[in-house]
Amino acid sequence: NPVFLKTQYEVIKSRNVLKKVVEILNLSKIWGARLGAASGELAPEDAYQYLIRNLQVKPYRDTALVLVEYQDEDPQLSSDIANAIAQVYRDRRLVAKKNELKQAIDVLSNELNKQQEILNAAEQEMEDLRIKMDISTLDPMGGGGLTDSIRIRKLEGDRIEASIDMRVREVRLLEVEALPDAELMDALPYITRDNTLTSIKNALIDTEVTLSLRGEQFGPAHPEVRQLQAAVDELNRRAKDALEGVKSGLRADYNVSKKKFEALDKVLLDVRKQDIESVGGRYLPFAKTARNVELQRHFLNALKARITQEGIEIAVPRTPVEIIEAAVPPNANAPTSPKYLFNIVASILVGLGLGIAMAYFIEYLDTSVKTVDDVEQNLGLPVIGIIPQKVRPLSEDGADSPHAEAYRLLRTNLQFSNKGIGGGAYAILSGGVGEGKSTTLFNLAYVSAQLGDKVLIVDSDLRRPVQHTFLNVSNRFGLTNYLMRDTALEEVIQPTKIPNLHFLPSGSLPRAALGLLESQRIRDLILNLKARYDYVFFDAPPLMGVSDASIIASEVDGVLLVVQYRKYPRVMSTRAKRIVENVGGKILGVVLNNINIMRDDYYYYYHTQYSHYGAEDPPPDDDVAAGTSSRDHEREREEQVY
Repeated sequence: NPVFLKTQYEVIKSRNVLKKVVEILNLSKIWGARLGAASGELAPEDAYQYLIRNLQVKPYRDTALVLVEYQDEDPQLSSDIANAIAQVYRDRRLVAKKNELKQAIDVLSNELNKQQEILNAAEQEMEDLRIKMDISTLDPMGGGGLTDSIRIRKLEGDRIEASIDMRVREVRLLEVEALPDAELMDALPYITRDNTLTSIKNALIDTEVTLSLRGEQFGPAHPEVRQLQAAVDELNRRAKDALEGVKSGLRADYNVSKKKFEALDKVLLDVRKQDIESVGGRYLPFAKTARNVELQRHFLNALKARITQEGIEIAVPRTPVEIIEAAVPPNANAPTSPKYLFNIVASILVGLGLGIAMAYFIEYLDTSVKTVDDVEQNLGLPVIGIIPQKVRPLSEDGADSPHAEAYRLLRTNLQFSNKGIGGGAYAILSGGVGEGKSTTLFNLAYVSAQLGDKVLIVDSDLRRPVQHTFLNVSNRFGLTNYLMRDTALEEVIQPTKIPNLHFLPSGSLPRAALGLLESQRIRDLILNLKARYDYVFFDAPPLMGVSDASIIASEVDGVLLVVQYRKYPRVMSTRAKRIVENVGGKILGVVLNNINIMRDDYYYYYHTQYSHYGAEDPPPDDDVAAGTSSRDHEREREEQVY
């Protein structure tokens, strides 16, 4: 039984067994001296933990034997510990067997005392009747009856044997019916010799073990696992039916024995009645008393015999544990562990393999946008801007910031994406929150204004406006006031400290402002603003879950889709693209934002080459003398870079 064996493995490793080993071998003192304990001796619990740490208990292959292994730096001590564990476990099983027998003897002794009292009372009753009826012999028939006394005594003996047999079968039946099915299945070989039950039990154990292995290997939905489960269910049903059959057989056996006893009792009563009637009615009470005395005496003798048998088993106990082979000290010159060279090589190879596998696995699970190829393959859109990580508003870093070149290149690519036509109204959108569209828009507007374009930033994110924080201006009046026709457009557009850059805040957001962004109002506003500015940039809310961004995307000249590097799954950017296309918007390209230059070699190479190009090729000083404007020179330079 594999469950029984696994249970015994845990018993061998239990505290009761191992602490006894610690005590027998004085391991607390030995290990305390080895480990340098302050008191020179380990606490019992610490010694137990030290012992179980190097102990292995496992089955010996293809047998029912148990292998006990222990590792220690002292070869002799390691073998002593292994042998002590086996000895303590065997003694523990032997003590348990003796205790079980002692409990049985105690119960039988109590029953014997009770039976002795019953017999004494019956004998006293018989003696009282004999004196009262003046019967001079213990034979109530006196030899003068109509029935032969030998026949009566034979019937008495048969009845007593039938009574004992009936009680034995009754006890056996009650014990069997009280046992659970699992325990009854284990006890069946001792109750009946039915080979069918033994074969069903063995087949059930084999099938359950195979089912456990196949379940761990394939999962519960696998056809083979389902087939094995069905086989287990069928074997359980057959076993249950077989157990019921055994119970029914024992019950029928008991009923037959009972009928036999009742029949013998009835026959004996009839014979006694006839005999007593022939002798005289006055012998009947004495005959019953004599019969009861004989019966109780037989019960008493049976109990004495059983107690004697149990006493012999205690004196010569049979232990179920046998030590097949004792442990011997291993060779001190060839330790089993540690194998330093093997461990180092295996650790390097396994660590390298697991590291590579984990890196590939993590990369496989990451479905976010990581490269330009991801954008072009999944979205089918060109990447017109690559923005590095840790970019701040250029109003703080200034036009000479090393990140400003990325936005100048974005502005140039924006012009070429729109067929070389400069100016217009554009919306900077993103699929989700926190992808950096607001910072991208502000810095793009900043470099455009620095190059001489007249630029307007429109903060159309009415729910979470942020552009006013970059410019450090008030957001009290703005787009919402204009759309509600509370103020004129000139009153809500604010000049900024940055030359050529103007700002239209979102304004405060009353409840009535929800739904203000509708197509006709936005169309009229865009036409009005395009007549006043070269570039109009709309900072719109994320496309997912907000309708305002879709309305703005459908009315502007073009849309820039900002995708943050390694933030959201690619499916979000794909969904954002479809939303813009469904409302008739025109996506000019994708801005890949927040690139970790130092992490990805491709972007590091790109950023390094671009930085070297800008540092080694500054604009010539004689451009100003020749009458070339700074704005024209910057445009020529960006066209070269593009």
